[in-house]
Amino acid sequence: MILEIRHYTLKPGLREEFIAFFEKHNRSALREAGMLVFGPLRDLEDANKVHWMRAFPSLEARERIKNDFYEGPVWHEQIEPIAMSMIAHYDAELTETTNGFETFKGARTLDM
Repeated sequence: MILEIRHYTLKPGLREEFIAFFEKHNRSALREAGMLVFGPLRDLEDANKVHWMRAFPSLEARERIKNDFYEGPVWHEQIEPIAMSMIAHYDAELTETTNGFETFKGARTLDM
C-alpha cells in the first residue's frame, strides 16, 4: 500500500479555517475520488502547520486517482480556489508499507 504523508504550512492565522474547510469539503471530495484520508492533524509545535495522510492500493492506482481528481471539476471549481489560497507551502512524503505493516487496530491492510 502507498501512503502519502502531507505537510502543509498555512498562511498565519488560517489553520482553523483550513481545518474546517478540509473537514467539511476536501476530505469527502478526496474519498469520493477513491482515496483513503486520515486527518487533518494539528502540529503541536507550529500553529501554522497541518498534517494529513492519504492511502492508495498501488503506485499505479495513485497516479490514476490523483490525475482524475486534479483534472476534474470538483478540484478546479470547489477545492483549489479556497484551499490553495490558505496554503503558504506544502510538501509530501511518498511511502510504501512494509510486510509487517499494521494499523492502529493491528490489521495488516486498510479498507480500500
